[in-house]
Amino acid sequence: MSTFLTADCHFFHGAMLKFCPDTRPYANISEMNDAMASAWRKVVKPNDEVIVVGDFAHRADDPKELKRLFDSLPGEKHLIVGNHDGPDTLALPWKTINQMAFLSIDSQRVVLCHYALRSWPGIRRGAWMLYGHHHGRLPGNSQSMDIGVDVMGLAPVRLNQIKQRLAQLPPLLDPEGGNDFENDGVKP
Repeated sequence: MSTFLTADCHFFHGAMLKFCPDTRPYANISEMNDAMASAWRKVVKPNDEVIVVGDFAHRADDPKELKRLFDSLPGEKHLIVGNHDGPDTLALPWKTINQMAFLSIDSQRVVLCHYALRSWPGIRRGAWMLYGHHHGRLPGNSQSMDIGVDVMGLAPVRLNQIKQRLAQLPPLLDPEGGNDFENDGVKP
């Protein structure tokens, strides 16, 4: 069993074709949905786990069509709720649904939230903060990055792929580092 991560699929969300034309160069929603579902099926096996860090789908006209798509995607699926995950998405048979998760995946501590955090538990001990929502518009650093489909590609990714991308990003500037009173010359 392997663990995969993804975010911001936005299945059925037609506005994504205009919002992210460079990463979603499709003629219509059906073509976009088919491309993402096909990419998912190529990498995820039925006994794998997939954690969706928000915005799985939005504005599906027919909840039954959304359920068919969901059921066609292999893997045990977990949802970290995003701002576009409405009642139809939340009603799907997810293994778990959370607002945020603190996990160890492949021996790496991770914090998962649809929204980026500036500070998170374990930041000074190497924990990663993985998020979505920004569609590549919020730069990451060596411990925190957007893992959405508009950054990492259409298929869910393994942690080693995220690690490779993190290694290319600038170092984290520790918001909790040092004594701020000494650093700026202000005395208490």
